[in-house]
Amino acid sequence: MAAVESGKPAFWSLQNVSYQAYRLKNRPELIIGLLALGFLSFVVLVPLLQIIKDAFTFQSYDLAYNPDGVVGEFTLFHLDRVFNQPISAALFYKPLMNSLKMGFAVTVIALTVGFSLAWLMVRTNVHFKGVFGAMLVFPYMMPSWVMAIAWLSLFKNDRVGGSEGVLTYLTGTQAPDWVAYGIFPIVITLALHYYAYAYLLISGALATVDSELEEAGATSGMGKWKRIRVITMPLLMPAIGSAIVLTFIRILGTFGTPALLGLPVRFFTFSTQIYASINARNQGDAFVLALVLIVLAISFIWVNSRIIGVRKSYVTMTGKGFRKHESDLGKMRWPATVLVILFLCMTVALPLILLLWESLTLIPGDYSLSNLTTYFWVGQGNVNLAYGEPGVIHNKGILGALLNSVKLGFAAALFNGVLGLLVGYAVVRGRGKRLSKWLEAIAFAPYIFPSIALGAIYIGMFSTNIGPIPALYGTFTILILITVIKNLPFTSRTGIAAILQIHQSLEEAARVQGIGWFRRMFRIIIPLSMSGLVAGMLLTFITAMRELSLIILLISPGNMVLTGLIFGYQEQDMAQHSSAVTLMLVLIIIIISVIVRVMSRSAGVGRLNAT
Repeated sequence: MAAVESGKPAFWSLQNVSYQAYRLKNRPELIIGLLALGFLSFVVLVPLLQIIKDAFTFQSYDLAYNPDGVVGEFTLFHLDRVFNQPISAALFYKPLMNSLKMGFAVTVIALTVGFSLAWLMVRTNVHFKGVFGAMLVFPYMMPSWVMAIAWLSLFKNDRVGGSEGVLTYLTGTQAPDWVAYGIFPIVITLALHYYAYAYLLISGALATVDSELEEAGATSGMGKWKRIRVITMPLLMPAIGSAIVLTFIRILGTFGTPALLGLPVRFFTFSTQIYASINARNQGDAFVLALVLIVLAISFIWVNSRIIGVRKSYVTMTGKGFRKHESDLGKMRWPATVLVILFLCMTVALPLILLLWESLTLIPGDYSLSNLTTYFWVGQGNVNLAYGEPGVIHNKGILGALLNSVKLGFAAALFNGVLGLLVGYAVVRGRGKRLSKWLEAIAFAPYIFPSIALGAIYIGMFSTNIGPIPALYGTFTILILITVIKNLPFTSRTGIAAILQIHQSLEEAARVQGIGWFRRMFRIIIPLSMSGLVAGMLLTFITAMRELSLIILLISPGNMVLTGLIFGYQEQDMAQHSSAVTLMLVLIIIIISVIVRVMSRSAGVGRLNAT
């Protein structure tokens, strides 16, 4: 009664509903935010809750170990098997130690290499910096396990089975098992791939450090190394911390390299143990391991944030001018240049040459020129070679997997780019609101899930119907969905950064003129944010094309992609097919990446068309 007397309509009155609808029409960020939050809650939080439920519930496959159990009841059976049984050493503790040792070793080496290269490229006058800068990011564009396949071509021996490598062919000497397989080659090959993260982050940070700060330290009597330790290194801590976190978390969840170089000698990490447990139909154990992996990732991020949080100021640029000084290497300029060239040969040229050479060998293990053939590229099929498998050009399985990989890359890039931009729009335009904070947090959440753990989570959720949603396990849709969600933290960040650069007054002016939200998006927001949108989409495409850890648990013959096919060929010791398909995959990624970048530059991406 009071509401009517005061002139305010009742909450459920037609007048109030119309008023609220009008308000929503003029607050599209609220509608987008609510829809995005609901969708992301379903594909991020619900799977996590589902895997926790399955980890603490007695499953039908557990009856083989405990016939007295009741399916569906709460149980600590899986935790007991993983943490407190004789099998726990092999199931949990040994893979845990292997993963931690591998993670720390790779992170230290990758950080050292990345920092050294970043310093050379930014702070010295080493030759050919432009060419080197472009080539040093090539390993990131290649799958992390390309180096592992190249390592096997060089050092594999006959103690594990299959043909011998180039080293044995050239010298007659068998590489010891610890060189060919296990933690040593895993650490080396992963470090030579993941150094790119540290290089990119640290080189960007170094480029913004004002040389006048160091020169002031020199004026006050500080030596060179003390200036680096007291002035430069503290300013680089955010970049170094990000490189450590990014590398370590990726290493914990990586699957391809530990599988190729570890499984032949039964060297298990968390990722390969999760894979083995699911293949053995012990999904409850795998889910517990996945949860431990997630807890480790969260803990590592928290520790890093606490360490960096101790120092509150990392300002490197002010309004007082900026100067960057390059150190003259003097007589060491050419030796340093040669070292960079050798490093690029080892990490880029040599793996690709070995892949090509391996794909051209008729008889495995014979690397003579007389043994070269193009059969594994153009052969029609011979029952006496490679189980009758045709060459790449005539192989329907390979061509089908290639089509699926390209479809996955473009579909994931498109959906992820649009979703990232919409999330960025909702977060920025609703800045300060609780909905904006929740959406930003949940969009970042997939970052803390190691790839193999997220794959296990999606198995737990999408193996059965969810209301009207059919079971997605074994379909191509689930590959697109998990790829989009895993890469959302990166595209949402680029979306947020892009929208922050577009002042809201541009939209308000268009709205006053009666231009609707969709037209504003296509005429103003998308053109102005195109550079960030393309960058996020390109990153998703590259990741989708080379991804194995994320989708290894979800691929099947019906949705096979190139990375899964390559892993299958390696397991069957079909090195020629594996090398040929891997080389094809790398070249496709590089070619499409270059084409997209060239087209973006020639089209003037990011500039608003005044007409």
